Amino acid sequence: MNSIDDVPIPALNTFRFSDVDEFRNAIRGLNFEFTPFVRKISAEQTILSLPGCDVNLTRAFPRVVDAQLVGNCTAIGLTMDDLNVPIRFNGSQRARPAVVIGAGGAAYTSIEEVQRQIASVVFRPEVRDRGWPPTLTSFKIFEISTAGLHRLRSVVREVMSEASKPIEASELSLKSAAMKESLLGAVDDAFESVVSARWTLHSNDGRNFKIFQDINTLISEDLSQPMYSDEIARKLGLSVRTMHDVVRRYRGMSLHRYLRLRRLWLVRRRFLAGADSVKGVALAFGFWHLSDFSRSYRDQFGETPSQTLDRGRGHRR
Repeated sequence: MNSIDDVPIPALNTFRFSDVDEFRNAIRGLNFEFTPFVRKISAEQTILSLPGCDVNLTRAFPRVVDAQLVGNCTAIGLTMDDLNVPIRFNGSQRARPAVVIGAGGAAYTSIEEVQRQIASVVFRPEVRDRGWPPTLTSFKIFEISTAGLHRLRSVVREVMSEASKPIEASELSLKSAAMKESLLGAVDDAFESVVSARWTLHSNDGRNFKIFQDINTLISEDLSQPMYSDEIARKLGLSVRTMHDVVRRYRGMSLHRYLRLRRLWLVRRRFLAGADSVKGVALAFGFWHLSDFSRSYRDQFGETPSQTLDRGRGHRR
C-alpha cells in the first residue's frame, strides 16, 4: 500500500466476502478467531487508513468471536445499528448504548446472533493521558448516554463519507490530521457521558474472563482429540459446575453444544483441504455416530460431507 503522502485521498478501501476463510485472512490488527452460526456468509468491510489511526466499518454475520489486540495501540468499538438483539460482549448482553475499549494485548469474546454493523477505531500508538478508562488484559465495556453514542457514530460516518471524496493534495495532510482529531474528540465525549450500570460489572470482571480464556485455550489446543467435561475441569482445577457456568456466560450455550459447533467447522476445513475420507475425518474429530454427524453437517452447511470433500479434492487438482 502506498504511503498517505503518495495518494490524492486518504486510503479508503471496501472489501466484500462470501468465503469464510477469505474473511478470516483479511482481518488485521487482531489475533482473530471466529465460528460462524450460518451456512454461508455475506460480509463487507470498509477500512480507512489515516496517519496514526484506522477506522473500520464491518457488516458482519452471526458468529462467535475470540480476539486479541496487537501491541502499542488503543481500539474503540461500537455498534452502528440499533437492533433489538444485543451483542453478548465478554459475557454480558444488554440493549443499551455502549462503547468498548482495549489497549495493546487486551482480549475479548463476543457472540453476534444476527447480522450487525460494527465500527472500530484503532489509534497508534496507544492513547494515553486523555482520561479514557484503563484496560489491562481484557477489553472493557461502558454504558454511555444515547447522545454520546449518536455523536460518535455521526463522526465515524462523516469521516468515512468525506474520505470517499477527492481531496486536494495540498489539503490532504491537514484534513487527515483534523479527521483524527475529530475522532479523538468524539471518543472523549463518549467517555465523559459514561453511565453507572451494574450490568457492565460482569463484562469487566477480569477474574472470570481469565477463567474463560483458560477453558477456551484448553479446548482449542486440539479439538480433534476427545476431551470431556471432567477432564477439562480437572486440568484447570475447577468444579464442573463452575466451568459450565462460565462457558454459558461467555458463549451463551452449553459446553457440549459449543464443542460440537467448533468441531463441525474444523471438519469442514479439513474436507476443503482435501481429506482421504468422510468417515476418517469424522471419527478423528470425535463424531462416532456417522448418520447423526451427516445430518448435523447438512443442517449446518446446506450440503453433505461428501459434497464438501469432492469440492476440496477438486481444488487440489
